Amino acid sequence: MEYLYYIANTSLTLRVVDYLRAASHLPLQFITVIHQIDGWVVKVKMSQYLTPEMHGDFRAFMNELGIPYDPEIRLQMALWSLETGQSPLSVMRRYQVAVVCHGSPDRKEIEAFRQQFVKGLGYCPETLA
Repeated sequence: MEYLYYIANTSLTLRVVDYLRAASHLPLQFITVIHQIDGWVVKVKMSQYLTPEMHGDFRAFMNELGIPYDPEIRLQMALWSLETGQSPLSVMRRYQVAVVCHGSPDRKEIEAFRQQFVKGLGYCPETLA
């Protein structure tokens, strides 16, 4: 099962990561977090199908934080490339996307990305709040 969402800012994205780290009952295979100028794209893939109740609960949680997302073809190809084992660096170069993390949920990678981005700009855009 896959869930693909658009999330408006960093703090909401970190809530998803924290939830997934704490939710040992979910069969998480990987999470992919991509930053875009106007927000974040989060893909969550489970290693097996969830029960209808677990699926409903997880979708309700995700719907509180973001909106289901249908990416353009370039982003679809980037997500597929990551899933097939290509390195995040090569995917970033090929598809011109900012892959912040791919694999197990890691809040440190997202926070480090935010700090570096804000440091380079000199101010904090709304999407990185």
